[in-house]
Amino acid sequence: MPRLLGVEIPAKKKVAYSLRYINGIGPTRADLLVKEAGLNPDMRAQDLTEEHLNKILNIITDQIGRAHV
Repeated sequence: MPRLLGVEIPAKKKVAYSLRYINGIGPTRADLLVKEAGLNPDMRAQDLTEEHLNKILNIITDQIGRAHV
């Protein structure tokens, strides 16, 4: 199972659905993350590479940083 922000996201689900398991990420934000990361919306979480996970993580942390400014 891929792990992001200390949460194991379901491997068999599409990435946008799996991201919703992270506290604070709902359907809209998950779809935006997939789009901003340039991922195929039909990609399964089990197919994410370390590069994909790092890209998603960087986008999330950048958004958190902007929210606190």
